[in-house]
Amino acid sequence: MAGLSVPIPLIELTAVTKVYGQGDAAVHALAGIDLRIAAGELVALMGPSGSGKSTAMNILGCLDTPTAGTYRFRGLAVTGLSRDERARLRRNELGFVFQGFNLLKRTSALENVELPLIYRRVPRSERVARARQALARVGLSGREGHTPGELSGGQQQRVAIARAIVTEPSLLLADEPTGNLDTARGHEIMALLTQLNRERGLTILMVTHEADMAAYAHRVIHFRDGLVVNEALS
Repeated sequence: MAGLSVPIPLIELTAVTKVYGQGDAAVHALAGIDLRIAAGELVALMGPSGSGKSTAMNILGCLDTPTAGTYRFRGLAVTGLSRDERARLRRNELGFVFQGFNLLKRTSALENVELPLIYRRVPRSERVARARQALARVGLSGREGHTPGELSGGQQQRVAIARAIVTEPSLLLADEPTGNLDTARGHEIMALLTQLNRERGLTILMVTHEADMAAYAHRVIHFRDGLVVNEALS
């Protein structure tokens, strides 16, 4: 209908390419992709190794920049930002979860979750309170003093998720979040991510090789040879 405005996507890639190297040694990791994700979606990226999905994730996470094309975050042209401005966007709007958990081994769960708030210079009392709240949200109340070595793999990933959400990000980027877990623990983590998406409206973009984990997503986007080749509702 006339007069209705179309919501701006939370993230949008337009004709994005990424080339590593030059000449005969050039690798075209992304060959021109378009991608739109609305606020509140839970989206899975799938594809074989080398298909471009992780490169797309790195660009969306402001960890890499496109060779050509445009990346917009809430309408803002991220590709025009300076390195410091991209770092600020990453720190203020994005949360990250990795396959390998990436926790400090000799540091308690609470202290691991506090880390992003330390970088933001949040006062200690507020930092501790927010870290405790984040751990409670992922079901780890009472485990605040445990180090990663005293936690199971599934619990370690819960700590990593708590660390990612303690800053209240707009977008959570999860790279193979269940890749180091057995099937049962993997489903527990996906149930937690689904709950955060549903109850908190957290937008989640996840890379996975596992179809049963991708089935939790609203949409599944398939990559091959640096292109988006298929997109389907889950």
